[in-house]
Amino acid sequence: MATYEYRCVRCGTFDVKLPIGTAPKTSGCPVCGGAARRVYSAPSLTRTPNAVAAAHAREEQSREAPDVVSEVPPGRRVRRQPHPALSKLPRP
Repeated sequence: MATYEYRCVRCGTFDVKLPIGTAPKTSGCPVCGGAARRVYSAPSLTRTPNAVAAAHAREEQSREAPDVVSEVPPGRRVRRQPHPALSKLPRP
């Protein structure tokens, strides 16, 4: 469904939702019932937030030239304790 904008001489503009390509040149005004002509206006577009745009840029860059890691970065090692239920599993 697309949103089409119409302008009535008496009442002003109003929107009508119709299937794409089926909008007539004139439509009846929902307030006064008079003929309203179709108005061509800019589509309602939104801006992408900066954080989302930066994430998209990093993703596209990594697709073309991914970072290659040759060694584990320095830092403290975290030793994890195994889950207690693992000790109850049968061993071969």
